[in-house]
Amino acid sequence: MSENLRREVSKVVDQEVARILEQTDRDVTRTVNRALGVAEDAATFDAARWQGRLDELLTAHRIPGAVLAVLADGEIHDVASGILHTGTGVAVSTDSVFQIGSVSKGYTAAMVVLLAEAGKLDLDAPVVDVLPGFAVADAEAGRTITPRQLLNHTSGIEGDYVNDTGRGDDCLARYIEGARDVGLTNPPGATVSYSSTAYNVLGRIVEVVTGGTWDEALKELLVAPLGLEHTMTLPEEVLRFRAAMGHMGDPGEEPVPTPLWNMLPRSAGPYGGICATAADVARFARLFVDGGVAPDGTRVLPGAVVEAMLNREVEMPDQWFLGGHWGLGWGLFEWDGVRGFGHDGSTFGQLAYLRAMPEKGLAVVLLTNGGGAAPKVFEALCRELSAELAGVTMPGFAPPVEPVAVETGAFLGRYKREGFLMTIAGGEGEGTLRLTYEGADGLKGTFDPLVWELTPVSHTPEKTVFAGRRNEKDAWIPVVFYALEDGTRYVHFGVRATAKAV
Repeated sequence: MSENLRREVSKVVDQEVARILEQTDRDVTRTVNRALGVAEDAATFDAARWQGRLDELLTAHRIPGAVLAVLADGEIHDVASGILHTGTGVAVSTDSVFQIGSVSKGYTAAMVVLLAEAGKLDLDAPVVDVLPGFAVADAEAGRTITPRQLLNHTSGIEGDYVNDTGRGDDCLARYIEGARDVGLTNPPGATVSYSSTAYNVLGRIVEVVTGGTWDEALKELLVAPLGLEHTMTLPEEVLRFRAAMGHMGDPGEEPVPTPLWNMLPRSAGPYGGICATAADVARFARLFVDGGVAPDGTRVLPGAVVEAMLNREVEMPDQWFLGGHWGLGWGLFEWDGVRGFGHDGSTFGQLAYLRAMPEKGLAVVLLTNGGGAAPKVFEALCRELSAELAGVTMPGFAPPVEPVAVETGAFLGRYKREGFLMTIAGGEGEGTLRLTYEGADGLKGTFDPLVWELTPVSHTPEKTVFAGRRNEKDAWIPVVFYALEDGTRYVHFGVRATAKAV
């Protein structure tokens, strides 16, 4: 090892040791104070320290740029790091605009529940009462699916229907017309399966009830009342600001810019089309932390709307993604007995994360413009911020140290949903499995098959949980096998339910 390299390695080690000792000192102080009954002062956001931590993580994981926004001590703080585009080298600033992907669903849900609270629609009446032309491939299901089932992801509608219906104001109406042939992953109400398609149906409901476009309703009902000056949906609006370019690449690789700034059509708006700064996303989250009231005292959402959206509607087979329950729009979790809500979002080359704990007055938002290791960066930041600013431990997910004995024969086979096929075969070790994920139907051959090695985590009569990862650099993700009341076997993977076909 050269002397220069030795010095650099020593420097990195010294920095990491110092950080660990600093965190340990804070943890010990907190523990002693609690034991002695000494009241703790509210932790404050140390911008310089978190700036350094964000810089460190982006460099380590080869992520071009990101903005971290944190609601703490009654204020929103934000720090930026990196560059917006590796081709231009323009620096990320805190007022840079990112694509927030599926975090957009929280905004669409808020509008729907707000309109329902105002008496303009019934969440438990069939969707066809509001959209007479609504239909899916299963005609009976199409007549019974309700807005509530769309909101809490129990409608069963295949979740990944993408249809570019143009830039016109009729794009959602045309999308709904094209969705008539979309199938079901499961009978409505039978299980949870994440559905972006369902949120476009909700977006069209907003349009019909308000008489305008979804984009206009977003501005009128949420953006303007909250003063979200950096939240928008259309490219011509984004171009007024510094905009992040998406980058693609596996963990450990240098990410490269996407061929287009935004590869989603306008019709993707309700499920993933909002662009915003991290601070604006934190301001939206704060609306739920503060019970529906904006910082200036304006009531934007009735308390009943906030309560309904944060109420545990359904339990997920996967108890680790966000925390195991869905409300009306938000994923709901509980860490150390403290309840919270959140959502993740991804577009082509951009990733967004939100977690909030109302009773602690804390919200954490991270927006990134690429890098396959972005989930690891967010987990590190959220875990450290939750501990320091809320005294809450964020749980992790990984296989147990002691192996779990599982009989795997019942899980082997093919699991299929529209456009995707998963094949479960035996793994290399005893009790392990291998999951191969590939395109099917119209998506067959559109991407190289992906393979996860699965290690058993737990087993009960109701479900069996495995931890999967593609390689040692990946974070562990849950893969859950279970059966419905009618005996149909399913795998829950990527927050989606897929039935066993063979």
